[in-house]
Amino acid sequence: MSLSMSLADYGIKVTNVLRNATPARLYEEALQFDSGTIVSSGAIATNSGEKKGRSPKDKRIVEEPSSKDDVWWGNVNIPLSEDSFEKNKSIALKHLSGCERLYVVDGFAGWDPKTQIKVRIICTRAYHALFMHNMLIRPTAQQLADYGDPDYVVFNAGGQASDTSVDGVETETSVALNFAKGEFVILGSEYAGEMKKGVFTIMHYLMPKQGILSMHCSANEGPSVDGKGGDVSIFFGLSGTGKTTLSADCERALIGDDEHCWSDDGVFNIEGGCYAKAINLSAESEPEIYNAIRFGTVLENTVQDPDTREVDFTNVSLTQNTRASYPIEYIPNAKIPCIAGHPDNIILLTCDAFGVLPPVSKLSPEQAMYHFISGYTAKVAGTEVGVTEPEATFSACFGAPFLVLHPASYAELLAEKMRTHKSNAWLVNTGWSGGAYGVGKRMSLKYTRAIIDAIHDDSLKDVETKTDPVFGLEIPTSCANVPSEILVPKNTWTDGAAFDQTAAKLAGLFVDNFKHYESDASDAVKAAGPTATAGASA
Repeated sequence: MSLSMSLADYGIKVTNVLRNATPARLYEEALQFDSGTIVSSGAIATNSGEKKGRSPKDKRIVEEPSSKDDVWWGNVNIPLSEDSFEKNKSIALKHLSGCERLYVVDGFAGWDPKTQIKVRIICTRAYHALFMHNMLIRPTAQQLADYGDPDYVVFNAGGQASDTSVDGVETETSVALNFAKGEFVILGSEYAGEMKKGVFTIMHYLMPKQGILSMHCSANEGPSVDGKGGDVSIFFGLSGTGKTTLSADCERALIGDDEHCWSDDGVFNIEGGCYAKAINLSAESEPEIYNAIRFGTVLENTVQDPDTREVDFTNVSLTQNTRASYPIEYIPNAKIPCIAGHPDNIILLTCDAFGVLPPVSKLSPEQAMYHFISGYTAKVAGTEVGVTEPEATFSACFGAPFLVLHPASYAELLAEKMRTHKSNAWLVNTGWSGGAYGVGKRMSLKYTRAIIDAIHDDSLKDVETKTDPVFGLEIPTSCANVPSEILVPKNTWTDGAAFDQTAAKLAGLFVDNFKHYESDASDAVKAAGPTATAGASA
């Protein structure tokens, strides 16, 4: 449904405003006013401008009385004064008011109607409106008519640079969130992911305060048994570790690919769509995602043949962070509504750039907590501005850039729910094997899928394991359709001494990183980590 509306309540006097326009109408607008290109599959290709990834160092949280004592202040949540936020907002409103046309998207975040919030997007680009049409939960005509006032408003004035003379604003990009006012202001970046992750950050603040664990994870569900819901798996991991790819399984129903909550009733998706990495996408390796690239899908920063309009998913001349945004129902086996029971398996995905973690290991509850808090992985090229190749990093709860509360708050909720619902936990490495980045090779997707299948069919539960003396991980020594020699990482290295040295180095990084959280961790969780001084690994 496409409706005109007034934005006068926000001090915006633009009269040409489209609210919740249909994808077809937004296609027309993007072609005419936003340099959009229709590709051969029917998707629309767009360009985010200078910024081709998120700008986490430019994110700010307003320091105000209602949330001040809850926020985990530091490098992730940098404070901004209320006065500076108002100055940013004034800049955004002035920019929005100077546009010939604007777009509004009203939608919901969170599939559980008991806790979902209403989010309003105000933006200048048709492609941004279509993107958020895909990513938010789309209201019915009746819900839209009865929508009322939103809980949060996103003012996306990304085409306007921020003012560095404003106290607390350090670059021409500023992404600022005010919990007290329910407002989110974007300046200096037209990368669509800033809106999506802004909504996620809001949910990361609101949900835990209600005893609901908000999670940077994908989730799927197995076939139903005796009329009851099937087994549920959640996949934690940063962008590029396989959350989207591994959750898109033709044998299982997709609950969602990136953002979820775990309540007393089970798991529910936060979003109405998927935002998949498109680099090297192919029908053979990721058929569900590949086939979702059709009418209504937004392709961001891809390169296509000027004549045939065929997309070259291997072309990274613009960025390695090429993306596709589509409604979740574009995945044939998506579960609508995106709600399921409690997780049977919790899978922590890591992209190990050192090449020393095993492809799969079974975790004790204490190890699960340790690795969840640590959040070890590698930033994958292009996901963030300035990252051009994988580099080792630790990101608390596998999503530190989006956390609002202290990581221990989320870890405690996870531990409580794991104990209550007796969930199994696994660490799966989708990174390198046979050597570190630059020497070894990325783990075969075929083998990783076989490992995930074995977790789901319970065949890994009782397999003989070998304990890694450095990391203390229980490594299965066999797995169907996976060569046994790659399950123990040291076997894949030609230089055993180099492996031992590298494993000890990574263990030391784990130990040093966890010092930030030791004061909030139990002795059992602290003991579940690796030993930096151990000798040869398994």
